[in-house]
Amino acid sequence: MGIIFHLQGNSIVGPESSFMYSNPDWITYGLEISIAGVVITGIGFLLIFVKN
Repeated sequence: MGIIFHLQGNSIVGPESSFMYSNPDWITYGLEISIAGVVITGIGFLLIFVKN
């Protein structure tokens, strides 16, 4: 979802009528959400490997 938000903020995808379209705030929000997703996924993989 973060990638989609980032692309909408950069005016690459999405309808022009969206409040997120061409909005610099959503560029930042999208990056933050993407980074959080990568961190959570990494922690999940780490826990799987530690259990084994």
